[in-house]
Amino acid sequence: MNAIHKQKKVIIFGGGTGLSTLVRGLKKFPIDITAVVTVADDGGSSGKLLDEYDIPPPGDVRNVMAALSDVEPLIEKMFQYRFQSSKGLEGHSLGNLMLAALTNITGDFARAVEQMSHILNIQGKVLPAANERITLHAELEDGTIVTGESKIPVYGRKIRRVYLTPEEVRTLPETVEAIRQADLIVFGPGSLYTSILPTILVQEIRQTVLSTSAKKVYICNLTTQAGETLEYTASEHVQALYDHAGEAFIDTVLLNTADFTSLLAHGAYEGAPLPVEHDLEALKKLVPDVVQKDIAVIIDGYIRHQSEKVAAWLIDYMEKSNKE
Repeated sequence: MNAIHKQKKVIIFGGGTGLSTLVRGLKKFPIDITAVVTVADDGGSSGKLLDEYDIPPPGDVRNVMAALSDVEPLIEKMFQYRFQSSKGLEGHSLGNLMLAALTNITGDFARAVEQMSHILNIQGKVLPAANERITLHAELEDGTIVTGESKIPVYGRKIRRVYLTPEEVRTLPETVEAIRQADLIVFGPGSLYTSILPTILVQEIRQTVLSTSAKKVYICNLTTQAGETLEYTASEHVQALYDHAGEAFIDTVLLNTADFTSLLAHGAYEGAPLPVEHDLEALKKLVPDVVQKDIAVIIDGYIRHQSEKVAAWLIDYMEKSNKE
């Protein structure tokens, strides 16, 4: 029992592939993991369920749950299975439908996630950033307002800011408590404007994160993203976080060791997203601690984080920080 109480608590904010990749690496360590997942998705199966059941979109939550699950591979594969041929079910994943069904049964999306976590034997906690339907909007540089997470990257223009409606959206008490108890708070990797920022735009989350003394790490994206962060440097990613939080709050930024040029030279496909440029001089003016580690790999021509290496570095960083 004492060993459980002594486990270090790590809370991670984001969504999409980046968050799922990171938690797969972290769950191999004896730590208490809480993933706070964006619920701003409105595309694909999630979008259809939004319209039909008026629930928060389950897609990103489902992916993180699958990543943290400790069940037979076939069970996880079934949970992630996406129907292709049925007219009524086409495009839906089984996991999304199960979460929608549990929401109807329990009357509450967060309760549905909790119950599904037991079924999947989740190694940690998965908490939606909000327990209600929210909408993400983007104000582009030319003043255009784009409504809907899936539509924001389509315009291909620089984003000035993103914001949520309703503005007074509340998070779960469990999320606030998890932030307060965290030994380490991690943002990213993931889509900056449509996965990471929507989590800290929830007022209670933002206020609690800014008030806690826990170390805060940003795992910088390896590549830029068309429609969101095209040609963004590392410092511009961090500045966007600060602009939306209202103040500087990141203690450490983790970058890949390889620079802009060398990553391109090792097998990335032509047309693949460009690596994020490491403008270290500008970045060091924004963040007290900038760390570069060998944490990237080329998979199928795309630059990806190596989850085990990132996770191992986070554990080492947390242990060293607690000794200071």
